[in-house]
Amino acid sequence: MVMMDIEQAGGLTEGNLPFKNSISGVIGLAGTRKGVLAIHTPEAVAFAITSGFLGMEVTEVNADVEDAVGEVANMLGGNIKMFLTDKGRDIELSLPSIVKGEAYDFQPGGDVERIVVPFTCAAGDFFIEIQLEK
Repeated sequence: MVMMDIEQAGGLTEGNLPFKNSISGVIGLAGTRKGVLAIHTPEAVAFAITSGFLGMEVTEVNADVEDAVGEVANMLGGNIKMFLTDKGRDIELSLPSIVKGEAYDFQPGGDVERIVVPFTCAAGDFFIEIQLEK
């Protein structure tokens, strides 16, 4: 379990999100609502998440870091699935995918409703994003 204090860091974010030295965990959503859910973290936040899972310090991007970010995306996706199912919507989740690199952006795919929420923790700032087809 990851024990981190997090807070929402301001209002919703709009526009493309450029990332540097970051890792994103992405879950596909299918069913009555289709879309994606993603968590976008700089490496420092990904290391803190992984260190929390493993109980030891992590200082480089490796398979453990990718697995940890993917697992957080999976947990977030599970919460979205539960919320939408309670509202009478049938949702299936994909396995998590990882996007990482020195520089990349994450753009909306098609005609979607998009919400990006910034958060902060001791290790830095990160974003949680959901895109749902209109």
